[in-house]
Amino acid sequence: MVFSLPSIKTLINRNLKKISTDMTPIEEKNGEFYYCSSVNTKIPCKVINEDDSIGTLIQAFNHHSYVVILDPNKRPAGFLSAVQMIHLLHTFYHHLKAFYETVIQTTDSSVTVIDADERVRTWTEGAEKIFSVHHQDILGRPITDFFDHQKLEILQSLHEGKSIEGKHHQPRSDLFVLINSNPVYFDGDIIGAVVSETDVTNQVVLNKKLFHMSNEMHRLQQEVAKYKDTTDPFTLIKGKSAALQRTIHLARKVCSVKSTVLILGESGVGKEVFAKAIHEASEKPQAPFISINCGAIPASLFESELFGYERGAFSGADQKGKKGKVELAKGGTLFLDEIGEMPLEMQVKLLRVLQERKYYRVGGEKEIDIDFRIIAATNRDLKELMKKGEFREDLYYRLNVVSLPVPPLRERQEDIIELTHYFLNDFALKYQRPIHEFSPQVMQEMLTYDWPGNIRELRNVAERLVVFSTDGVIRKDYLPFHEKPTGHDHNLMIPSNTLIEDDEVILPLQDELNQYERKVIERALKIVNGNKQECAKQLGVTRATLYNRLKRLGIH
Repeated sequence: MVFSLPSIKTLINRNLKKISTDMTPIEEKNGEFYYCSSVNTKIPCKVINEDDSIGTLIQAFNHHSYVVILDPNKRPAGFLSAVQMIHLLHTFYHHLKAFYETVIQTTDSSVTVIDADERVRTWTEGAEKIFSVHHQDILGRPITDFFDHQKLEILQSLHEGKSIEGKHHQPRSDLFVLINSNPVYFDGDIIGAVVSETDVTNQVVLNKKLFHMSNEMHRLQQEVAKYKDTTDPFTLIKGKSAALQRTIHLARKVCSVKSTVLILGESGVGKEVFAKAIHEASEKPQAPFISINCGAIPASLFESELFGYERGAFSGADQKGKKGKVELAKGGTLFLDEIGEMPLEMQVKLLRVLQERKYYRVGGEKEIDIDFRIIAATNRDLKELMKKGEFREDLYYRLNVVSLPVPPLRERQEDIIELTHYFLNDFALKYQRPIHEFSPQVMQEMLTYDWPGNIRELRNVAERLVVFSTDGVIRKDYLPFHEKPTGHDHNLMIPSNTLIEDDEVILPLQDELNQYERKVIERALKIVNGNKQECAKQLGVTRATLYNRLKRLGIH
């Protein structure tokens, strides 16, 4: 709470005596001002301006009993005695106290204030309700008389100057609270501390119930799935948020037609899951779903991968020839993932296929008709690539018949709880490792985390939590993004794509090799400014090998 003292000009208008021309105790002589007392004694006055601060006014009384205040024209606008100043400061104090007491009475939260001697100075009704201690019993007494010293977070603020924000705490076995705590500073010294606590016991209990219910629901879903011949493919997309449901609603509409679909979204949001759901909801049961990652195929091999080749088409080719992805997708769906990474020369050939619905194999002379649906996906801004000349405008408009934006996880945080329980249940069953306890602090950190890797990252984190929870208890220390990992994490399995710089950590040999290989490739890419072909040449490997390593090590 910020409480500002009134300006000197306001004091003149509201409180101070005005200078009168006919009768005044102020006399000016040679630019000096004097207070004329009733016994005809002239007392020198301190002179300040009405634009000066209140602090200047208070300091003026250090050596003077009276202060004269000048207006902008340097004429006396008012005067103030030390007795009047004491009265004004006393009034200001009671104003501040009235504001403070009203704020404390108005809040529903538990607010506790202690002084430098650990004595309770403020104890709100919210604190009475949570801790069942009446304010008449605790005010003025040491807080340690009522609570265990080890469980008082407010003492860390008082003695260590530590600020705490949004921390879960369990002061009693039947009570969970969310804590905010700060020290009180005055002139650089800590003179007390303030803590606010919100009762979240109900949320914790509900979270535990939800976790157990989710376990049971997941088990029942698996049982029901055994007896169902057909299911709605969109049920595999988990989440009830409004943003996700809008995308699912649009996707359902697309299923009734054969239009080309462009799925937009960040890496890891589940673009391929949407593509498969659209395919399964609109195609026959045995229709093929062929996926191509356009960023993982070298440019020199792209055409043969997409269209196939006739035997003898080039050196090293299979003598029997090979069907391309387009031919394999006949009667079904061709999913072009990361379409923004497709080489520019291939974009021209793909556009021709989309326009004429015909193509040739590499080295072939026979024109082949096609009958499939294309679903493309990208995590890049295709319009920006068009401006740079890296993506064809005509191909963009041919693909973007229906666009389907998939929201990132940070824009649908309400889905994090459902997805977390779903993945935890899935991995608990997979690894035969039941989860008995899920700390509320873990869910709190997961809800506040930004999730740059979206659902893919959340799934990996869930697997990590199950792997680490050998005793069936999930702890906050197991989170890879937890800011203060504890020492026993060193004995746990670390994902191979996580760089560990601690010399005391011993990883499995393959993980150590993966880390070293990752550093080598990232350094090489940096030297050649991201040119993958040149990078492969310098490393002495084929471009296909480099792409496979990039994908396996998670290097983008």
